[in-house]
Amino acid sequence: MSVVSAAVVVIGALSLPAVAQARTMAGPAAPAGPVVHAVPADQPPFPYADCISAAKKKGESASYAKWHCDELVKKGWVKPPKR
Repeated sequence: MSVVSAAVVVIGALSLPAVAQARTMAGPAAPAGPVVHAVPADQPPFPYADCISAAKKKGESASYAKWHCDELVKKGWVKPPKR
């Protein structure tokens, strides 16, 4: 649960400047084409292996860590595992 809480706090803090920028670009000076943003590695979606290792560091069992990370994949916070 703390992994999700921390991710929500980080996303909320990082989205404020983006909202302000979007409001200022809404005028006639807005770009004509779609805007493509590069997502840094420290933002969601996180790698599945990082999720598993973070869950185990928090003391979760292997089966619970897998369940937890699978739930975060469904929500889009974690990339699906490479199978």
